[in-house]
Amino acid sequence: MISKKLFSIICAIVVWILGISFYLLSHSVPILENPERQSNIVLVLVIIPSAWLGTYVFYKYNYMKPSSLALTFVLVAITLDVLVTVPVFVIPNGGSYSDFFGNPMFYTIVVEFYFTVLYFGNHLTKKIET
Repeated sequence: MISKKLFSIICAIVVWILGISFYLLSHSVPILENPERQSNIVLVLVIIPSAWLGTYVFYKYNYMKPSSLALTFVLVAITLDVLVTVPVFVIPNGGSYSDFFGNPMFYTIVVEFYFTVLYFGNHLTKKIET
């Protein structure tokens, strides 16, 4: 059986893949004049069902405090942003690490991500306990 820490990391990677996929896909469907703003709006909207899915799958097979799971999801996403998102997608388009991590929207999405996982985790663990 896979450990709960490893499984939480795998669930977090799946959520990150969903988020980055929709973020990149939104660039190919121009609706707003500013494609970066459009992609951030899409990510803000997509992170909620993606985080819910990852949280649901995790709690279907394992248990961890919701705050620990939320922190794991956020740390995995930030690590993947450092290792993949910035060097593969941001830098080739003229951006930098400081542009990416200096953007206030990044921190808004991180906070939204954390509290979404925390909320759904608390909701799902209450169902487990009763």
